[in-house]
Amino acid sequence: MFPHVSEEIDMGALRERMEREMVLRRLALRTRRSYAEAVAALARHYRRSPERLTAEEIQSYLLYLIEERKLARSSCLLALHGLRFFYHETLKREDLDFNVPRSRAPQRLPEILSRAEIEQLFAAATQFKHRVLLMTTYGAGLRVSEVCALKVADLDSQRMTIRVQQGKGQKDRYSLLSPRLLKDLRHYWQMDRPALWLFPAARAPDRPMNPHTAQKIYYAARDRAGITKRCGIHGLRHAFATHLLEAGTELHTIQRLMGHGDIQTTMRYLHLAQARIAATHSPLELLSRP
Repeated sequence: MFPHVSEEIDMGALRERMEREMVLRRLALRTRRSYAEAVAALARHYRRSPERLTAEEIQSYLLYLIEERKLARSSCLLALHGLRFFYHETLKREDLDFNVPRSRAPQRLPEILSRAEIEQLFAAATQFKHRVLLMTTYGAGLRVSEVCALKVADLDSQRMTIRVQQGKGQKDRYSLLSPRLLKDLRHYWQMDRPALWLFPAARAPDRPMNPHTAQKIYYAARDRAGITKRCGIHGLRHAFATHLLEAGTELHTIQRLMGHGDIQTTMRYLHLAQARIAATHSPLELLSRP
């Protein structure tokens, strides 16, 4: 899993040990790759086996990422978590202490697609399969990895639910299956006849669609629709939660549908619900007129 570092550093045994520990803890594939790349980058930086590095050297490397490479705080934290896993879990070196200095991360609210823009996006999809993929992502508030991993058997037309298996945090949950989506899904099934995966890969029907492919489908439809808001396919999930909140759905219900472990994560959508903001009167209106 580690990329090539140098001829004199044998990373094979370390790679296998780290991979085994990550699999045992059921880390997602993307997380395993990110953690492995963090360790490999550290080894490339010092051109020595990471087993022989000190806590001071690891800390200096993290400062290098911040001060010289100017990486975003999120990228530095990802590297930190990967290195901590390697040293604390793989090498059992809990005595090594290093961190990313705390700083106030800039608070940026995502741009939310309006209902009209969502409809324009669907209409701009060139293939019916692509349209249904985007509709499913928005209609159930799914992450891109979750919509790509859906199976035909996950659709329950009796209970009007979609089962999300092993979403983020290795948790199962149920989300919404709207009548409009069910109608289009049935039409899609009659056209394409997917067997196992609801959205199989085009050239390998026995495998699910790659999330990168789903992102490309979204961007292509967004550009054709003339939507200028800067958000990827994850923006459909943000829109799902925001539009539900604007429609009066209770916050704890949205939390369960989204699969959020902490209600604080769901509460950020309070800042995005435009209908609530528009319905709130400024205190200036409470003043008596002269």
